[in-house]
Amino acid sequence: MARNAKKADDEQEPERRREKEEPPRVGPQHAFVVHPHQRKGAHDLRRTPEASLAEAVGLAEAIGLEVRHAEVVSVQLPNPRTFLGEGRVTTMKGLVAEEGIDVLIFDGPLTGAQQRNLEKELECKVIDRTGLILEIFGARARSREGALQVELAALQYQRGRLVRSWTHLERQRGGFGFLGGPGETQIEADRRHIDDRIKVIKRDLDRSKKTRGIHRDNRARVPWPVIALVGYTNAGKSTLFNRLTKADVLAADMLFATLDPTMRALELPSGRKAILSDTVGFIADLPTELVAAFRATLEEVLQADLILHVRDVAHPDSEAQRDDVLGVLNDLGVTAETQAQALEVLNKIDLLDSDQRRHVENSAARRAGAAQSHDAPQQVAVSATTGEGTDRLLAAIEERLSAGRQIVDIDVPLSDGQMMAWIYAKGVVQERTDAAGVAHLKVGLSTADLGRFRKRKLA
Repeated sequence: MARNAKKADDEQEPERRREKEEPPRVGPQHAFVVHPHQRKGAHDLRRTPEASLAEAVGLAEAIGLEVRHAEVVSVQLPNPRTFLGEGRVTTMKGLVAEEGIDVLIFDGPLTGAQQRNLEKELECKVIDRTGLILEIFGARARSREGALQVELAALQYQRGRLVRSWTHLERQRGGFGFLGGPGETQIEADRRHIDDRIKVIKRDLDRSKKTRGIHRDNRARVPWPVIALVGYTNAGKSTLFNRLTKADVLAADMLFATLDPTMRALELPSGRKAILSDTVGFIADLPTELVAAFRATLEEVLQADLILHVRDVAHPDSEAQRDDVLGVLNDLGVTAETQAQALEVLNKIDLLDSDQRRHVENSAARRAGAAQSHDAPQQVAVSATTGEGTDRLLAAIEERLSAGRQIVDIDVPLSDGQMMAWIYAKGVVQERTDAAGVAHLKVGLSTADLGRFRKRKLA
């Protein structure tokens, strides 16, 4: 036993000496980003490989990595062992050594075996697209519920792997806790331990879901309509949210700047109040683990009275991003009819040249006519940064929320403050004349609220 222990110490001595001679580098870690391109047919035409690579680089930079090299690699038939061909792996190994690469970002899915084999061949950490997005979400989550949702997704992803994942990033940013850091023994935990933790998290999230349901019921009693902002990550949702509500939610030019949902009061042109909800951004090939984990949070979208789909029209892949968002909404259970009733906010028109801008504005004008037949969402061109077009957007929001309302004439005694407050909360007051102690109102009310008003009046 003593001889075996001494042998183990002798084997570890070179590693110890290396750690003393090579202290950890201070500053961002160096990354090598690879986008594997497989031609699959017409679907590929939505987004170029170069655009996909640029997005992957943005994801890496969003977690604080310094990208030293990035390239698109054509793959005819994936190698079951390393996904990439042996010649390509050999070439990449030279680049990894030459550039001092700490982590290879593989912009696609890898099996646990492929990840481990690439790590052995390249002698650096390898992380695939799902793992990278989980890293970003782990760094961005601020609320307890958000952290639990990310942990659940990470454990479900890690369950079939049980390998030393993410520790290369934990050394840099201090560790999120569940992702594990240097010396953390939880990364060798067995599947039973992970399953036990998943059960605990799901129980906690169920409690959070019930609490959020209570809050939603309370809002329904106010009630103010709920408007949900959705869109591709970095489309400008948080900037628009701040512009409309005068809030100070983090709005940065980076992917996934917002993770935890935020709600603020919004005042419409008529003075009517609404609740605006800012949600997490979507992305192409969003990991299924994250879609499942964040389903509870994204229920706010399902319960919303109106969806604002914010699009970055200055982005070259704006149409492809739109399709990705609609795909996620469809997965969440948002019906095609609800999607058609949404408002498409064509954001960042300030970044367009005159010809592009004219095209976008003409498209929005044509769509306004089509929206009357409910064939497609109405479009409004805006700049959340400069504020241009936001007045048109607020008017369109009010018009859409008022659709289906009946215009009625109502007389209310000025002394009945409670009834007056109810009418202003529930309806849209278009005209008001006060005379002889009575308010003569022309009000837009939904059929249900008109029935409630008549019951209150008879009570």
